[in-house]
Order: sequence, then C-alpha cells, then structure tokens
Amino acid sequence: SHNQEVARLYRKSLKTLSSWVIDRDIFLEEATNLRSRFDSERGCSNAKAVRLLKEGKAELFEFTHPDPYCVPFMPGGSLFMRNPPPPLSICFPDGDIPADAPKHTLNPDMSLCTPETGK
Repeated sequence: SHNQEVARLYRKSLKTLSSWVIDRDIFLEEATNLRSRFDSERGCSNAKAVRLLKEGKAELFEFTHPDPYCVPFMPGGSLFMRNPPPPLSICFPDGDIPADAPKHTLNPDMSLCTPETGK
C-alpha cells in the first residue's frame, strides 16, 4: 500500500542520512527536518502523493552514500566472523566431547543459534 511505501522510503532515508552524518546531534537535527518534510505532505491528494513518492525515491537515489554504514558484525562489516569458534568435530576428532563443552552454535553474525528456528 501507499503507507507502506512511504514508511519504507522514510526508513531508507534515515539509513542513508546515518551514512552521511557522523555526529549524533547533527543527525538528530537532520532527522527532525526529514520528518517534518514527510509530515508536511501528509493527507495530500492521491496524484500528488504518487508524484512525491517518485520524487522522493529519485532524491534518495541521488543522495545514496558510495560507502554506506554497515553494522560491524554483519556481512560486509569489519567484525564479520572474526575469530569464530572452531566446530567441536575439529576440536575433538575422536568424538570424545567433554561434558562442559558449549552446547550451542553461533550464527554468522556471532549471535546464538536457537534450536527452535535453527537461526
């Protein structure tokens, strides 16, 4: 729906803004300005809303950062899979795993894998 598209555009705009602005105070000020731009056009006609959405996507594309911020422990980040623990089958090739060995596995982002979802 249109509301979802606007919300996605707003969220992507904030993420792009965080790539450009390092200082938190400046980011908050610019985020407030961005929010006021979105709020000022709330409730406009359908044709104008479609045009504004198209212009917003074009502006977002124009201001996309060449090296966007990435969370360090996610793929593409500097901490991604840094020093991952070796599998227990490598540590104990004979299959004699001690009782005090960790029973959990880690995801690629180094978070704990839950047995219910496998993720």
